[in-house]
Amino acid sequence: MSDLLLVRHGETEWSRDGRHTSWTDLPLTANGEEQARALRPLLSDRKIGQVHASPMKRALRTAELAGLARPQTDADLREWDYGGYEGIATAEIHRSRPGWYLFSDGVPEGPDGHPGESPEQVGARADRVLARIVPQLAADEGDVALVAHAHFLRVLAARRLGLPPGAGGLFTFETGAVGILGTEHDRPAVVAWNARNL
Repeated sequence: MSDLLLVRHGETEWSRDGRHTSWTDLPLTANGEEQARALRPLLSDRKIGQVHASPMKRALRTAELAGLARPQTDADLREWDYGGYEGIATAEIHRSRPGWYLFSDGVPEGPDGHPGESPEQVGARADRVLARIVPQLAADEGDVALVAHAHFLRVLAARRLGLPPGAGGLFTFETGAVGILGTEHDRPAVVAWNARNL
């Protein structure tokens, strides 16, 4: 079975500042562009059969700079809809809601079209992505790369490993880094995490 490569987009102004960013379509910073370019050697050493990306420009630009040509966009790869917490840092949220934890509590409703998502709703999107790509992985015709966002990819990793969506909180994911999910004894396993080189 081929490996699943999870690529978090490079740094944006809000990711640098720790602000929750879902539908706000921010560009990469200069540092974020450099992070994405720096992934090219790591990814060019692999046989990649399929590339799928979030439709957000930060993900698409990361794919381009990392050498992942012509990704198929997939709306299910978009970031967790942060609802009323869009653009707000966790420390600020804790001032009015001490103990709040995204991976168990979800978020409040935001403006029209952004109702926010629970961990279970994000997990359902991750499951849809996995249902589409697991046959590609099983065909063993090359790795499958997903270029997307930290919190969503953390939930997707948890679901691939057979864990509940909230277990995504067990993984951190740096900007411009790669997680590799492979198999051991025919079971999904973490091969590498937060990699920038191997």
